[in-house]
Amino acid sequence: MNLPPYNTYPNIGDDRVLLRQIMYSDIPALVDISFYDGVQAIDVAQATSMHEQIIDDYTNGESIHWAIVDKATNTVVGTCGFYCGLANGIGEVGCVLLPAHRGHGYMTHAMKLSVDFGLKTMGLTRIIAITTPQNDRALKLLSRTSFTRKTDLENDKVEFEINAQ
Repeated sequence: MNLPPYNTYPNIGDDRVLLRQIMYSDIPALVDISFYDGVQAIDVAQATSMHEQIIDDYTNGESIHWAIVDKATNTVVGTCGFYCGLANGIGEVGCVLLPAHRGHGYMTHAMKLSVDFGLKTMGLTRIIAITTPQNDRALKLLSRTSFTRKTDLENDKVEFEINAQ
């Protein structure tokens, strides 16, 4: 497997979006969607602290987290990345868009790029995504990006997966 950290932080993209390292200058725009261990940031200081923990996780080979950038406007529209279980060949993918950018197709592009990177570059054998049955947008996204429903979990959560071919 080819796990983080990398000599150069990987930027990946297509004709619509670029996935790149989150910069400190991005943090004020991302406060509303900044989370770490299930806790949401309430201000720039807390989001910055969370970002530093995410950097530590990347440096320790435990995650990779990208800003999702609209290539046409060079605007950060959300974040996505892999967490949990990388050493075992499993990556849990997580993603979130800023409310103003939801429903415009950004996440479909970002999810396809990150899954492709996880399988082909990182060498993951399984990618999972966890959501709730009520999260219609996430359910549609997972369906569009070839995830299959795997199992119902505790706390009203559902696990989806993609396995390496």
